[in-house]
Amino acid sequence: MNSASTPFDSALIPEGVKRCSFGWFLVWIGILQVPLMIGAIAYLVCWGLALNQTYLNNNYPFGIWIAADLGIIALGGGAFFTGFLRYVIKIDELKNIVNFAVVVGVICYSAALGILAVDIGQPLRGWHIFWHANVHSMLTEVAFCISCYFTVLLIEYLPLVLENRQIDRVPVFHFFSHRLHEAMPAIAAVGVFLSFFHQGSLGGVPGVLYGRPFAYREGFLVWPWTFFLFILSAMACGPCFTILITRITEGFARKNLVKRNVIDILAKISGWLLAGYLVLKILDTVGWLSWAGQVGAPLGSFYANQPYGYWVLITELGIFGVIPCILLLIKATRQNQNILILACFLNCAGIFMNRWIMTVQSLAVPVMPFDKFFSYHPNWAEWASTLLWVWIGAVVISLSYRYLPIFPQEKELNPL
Repeated sequence: MNSASTPFDSALIPEGVKRCSFGWFLVWIGILQVPLMIGAIAYLVCWGLALNQTYLNNNYPFGIWIAADLGIIALGGGAFFTGFLRYVIKIDELKNIVNFAVVVGVICYSAALGILAVDIGQPLRGWHIFWHANVHSMLTEVAFCISCYFTVLLIEYLPLVLENRQIDRVPVFHFFSHRLHEAMPAIAAVGVFLSFFHQGSLGGVPGVLYGRPFAYREGFLVWPWTFFLFILSAMACGPCFTILITRITEGFARKNLVKRNVIDILAKISGWLLAGYLVLKILDTVGWLSWAGQVGAPLGSFYANQPYGYWVLITELGIFGVIPCILLLIKATRQNQNILILACFLNCAGIFMNRWIMTVQSLAVPVMPFDKFFSYHPNWAEWASTLLWVWIGAVVISLSYRYLPIFPQEKELNPL
């Protein structure tokens, strides 16, 4: 590489890899600031003028924010599950993607906490959930687990920052980074423990709503079946989201960053987990319909209110469930990159649809003869504040890719 093509910030870029010029990088970051500023304005509007600036109301206390929160947390499950496969199950090939899975996990959980900060209306009182904890609420356990797991994710992300070329030259940082790497299996195990419980408890929240037959489930001991379904679905879709973001990053970088066999391992595992989830989900649906019918809530009552017709059930289990599952399980379709991206996208879309159904649709279905159904569509402030974290995530990935060694196979796949 000659001096004319050397980026201005080359001293900070990992050795042996090529990046675009510093000017183009600034242009890219500048473009991301436009939608990011719109999202920031939406936050200020909601905080400054209160939540009546949204379309949330007594019929829809859970709107796009809660549904997005649950979906994002499930997508971020790729971090804990990839760490589990790498450090506990000892699948060595995944060392080449676990760093990026951690970056994606940090972004997802930052987004979840950030969205909660606007959803509670008064973020300055957010600490009340810890200090005045309601020990009878699963949401309290969720708050504690998510906060602790986010700390674990930051600890997992820290060695990547310390491995920046210039930071790594400082002996104390180099030593600290080395020690953190040695402790990573134990840290990953703690992350797995915390993730299992908060992913499950998020599913337990709708499952214990006894007065809502659309959501209520029986279960095992104190845990409704939705507790276990949420854990399994997060394990099935998290790796797919990591694959999807990896392929998008490769598209912008115009180079391969991870070997295909690594992607194939994650995709295959995700496919089998999705198959297991679908079997249990279908059994759960059949059992739920039988139980709901016995308490006077026939199947038709759940799908009588538009836009939530029977297409919801078909789309969630069929288009966003069975189809990606088949595509991920068949080797030929799994190894076709375009079909793989489609399968991962459908799997991730299915998670968002499932979380929307369990949090928004389940509370919207009338349960009393005098109840009326009201529709809900998020307004611009809700959309902009939710999508804000997409742009923040793009900035974090751009900075991490440019300055940190998050793809160990990049040099080998793209020799200079």
